Amino acid sequence: MKVVIFGATGMVGQGVLRECLLDSRVESALVVGRTSLGRRHPKLREVVHGDFADFAPIGAKLAGLDACFWCLGISAGGKSAAEYRRVTYDYTLAGARELAARSPGLTFTYVSGEGTDGTGRSRASWARVKGETENALLATDGLDAYLFRPNYIHPVHGERSKTPLYRAAYAATSLAYPVLRRVAPGQVTSTERLGQAMIAVVGRRGGERVLRSREINHIAGGAGAE
Repeated sequence: MKVVIFGATGMVGQGVLRECLLDSRVESALVVGRTSLGRRHPKLREVVHGDFADFAPIGAKLAGLDACFWCLGISAGGKSAAEYRRVTYDYTLAGARELAARSPGLTFTYVSGEGTDGTGRSRASWARVKGETENALLATDGLDAYLFRPNYIHPVHGERSKTPLYRAAYAATSLAYPVLRRVAPGQVTSTERLGQAMIAVVGRRGGERVLRSREINHIAGGAGAE
């Protein structure tokens, strides 16, 4: 399969890219970002693009793909409502619509999060925006969308969050993660399992569209998954 990854410099995106480069089912992995990753791999291709509100200028690069792994996102903390919506909703739909036109039938996996509300009734504005984004993806013609709503995601292969506060939190919980896996398996997953599950749903064409931590871990499976 040929895949494209958005948000490959973030913690989740780093993990997803790692799994794509390791998985024999992935023929090539195209990374779209504002800056280069600065790394080389036989499967890896990169497109540096500055305007995430308009992907038409690189549309030809998005043709003939089998899947998109959308890992791009920001925390709502410290961001205005307009900025959060622009990155969460506008950028995601701009990418999704360009991909639907260039690679119809593509599997689009969107990393959302536990607490996302598709009904519009949540008091948390971030949850409503995420839910609106999910609903719009499901309604986009030409996409086979899957919505990933993990709760706690643990980095297991050196992936790092861009947010200092999050990095400190992950460091503090690293020793507790094995315990959390045993006592609350439905509430935690890892960057490895998330990447494996995203690859596994490509071409699935059916089944549950909203996947939480328990389903993500089940789909990932495999004795080697962390």
